[in-house]
Amino acid sequence: MTPLYSSWRKSSYSNPGSECIEVGRGSGGTIGVRDTKQGDTGPILEFTWSEWTTFIKAIRTIKP
Repeated sequence: MTPLYSSWRKSSYSNPGSECIEVGRGSGGTIGVRDTKQGDTGPILEFTWSEWTTFIKAIRTIKP
């Protein structure tokens, strides 16, 4: 079952008006990522806190 999410916020790297993602906190301590355009009707990619920190660390090592 998908936990309820709150405190959705847009990524500071999102392109206004088109390619935006949001990150929210789950009721069970999970982190959710969703497409802003789909809002509450779209799928949510769920991470545990450990998975989220590993994901963020990996992204930060990517050179543009």
